[in-house]
Amino acid sequence: MNDLKHKYGKVVVIMGGRSREREVSLISGNAVLQALQTLGIDAHAFDPQLESLVKLEQGNYAKAVLMTHGKYGEDGTIQGVLEYLKIPYTGSGVLASALAFDKYKTKKIWRNYAIPMPQEQYILKHEFNKAQFKLELALPVIVKPSNEGSTIGIQKVHNDNELISAIENAFKYSDGVLIEELIIGDEFTVTVFNNQVYPLVKIVAPDANYDYNNKYFTDLTQYICPFDLGSLMKDIEKYAILGYKAVGARGVTRLDFMVDKNNNLFFLEINTLPGMTSHSLVPMSFKAQGYSFEQLCLKILDDAQLD
Repeated sequence: MNDLKHKYGKVVVIMGGRSREREVSLISGNAVLQALQTLGIDAHAFDPQLESLVKLEQGNYAKAVLMTHGKYGEDGTIQGVLEYLKIPYTGSGVLASALAFDKYKTKKIWRNYAIPMPQEQYILKHEFNKAQFKLELALPVIVKPSNEGSTIGIQKVHNDNELISAIENAFKYSDGVLIEELIIGDEFTVTVFNNQVYPLVKIVAPDANYDYNNKYFTDLTQYICPFDLGSLMKDIEKYAILGYKAVGARGVTRLDFMVDKNNNLFFLEINTLPGMTSHSLVPMSFKAQGYSFEQLCLKILDDAQLD
């Protein structure tokens, strides 16, 4: 018997689901599934949108690899199902996943650790009155749903005429909307895996627009990895680990941040189930550290656990 097949038993790779990031999740999940099968692991696909959770319960799975992005997959929902079924899974637990998926709650926690972030204003859908709304920040700003991923529903706003429509659009995706000062500068991401920081990736998107399409479906965005930010590196490592620990994350995560023209750091968010597509940033970071994609998948699988 293959040693890895014997070691890991029957493994399920959960992908797809009902979120707006379903397409990307399927790409990530199938890439990981193929990598594990190439290694000789008895790995199987499971899509919660197409298959009953009863089938998941009856599958006799020893471990679950989560490649579910967005709502119902990255927000603690599927993690709770796996806790109930007592199937060890990859990534963060229920509470950490739920906290990290909410950008505003993450920021509130991070402020206790003095992690540098853009200033923000938060509004709830049931309290929003467009006739009475007052922006507390100076333009330009960026408007984003608080509970959504992959830049979905995000819009940069440079004048008052764009503001209300941007807010109303963001409310289509979340009941809470985060308005942040727009940081003008360079965009980066840093991978943290179990309190260890991996090489930085600098993102150079067309017209500085790192949107859903430029993230996943074009080859126009440039990625520079590893990237050395010199004197900022110690602070980046410190704040990345602080941000990771503050929400109670575990396993592999990705923290996005920016550096403005005055060399000021601004952390934006933490992703507890980062993508594993050909355009994804975590595999780039690990590749710079000498890991193949298959080795990375195995490292992620090794970390499967229950809360």
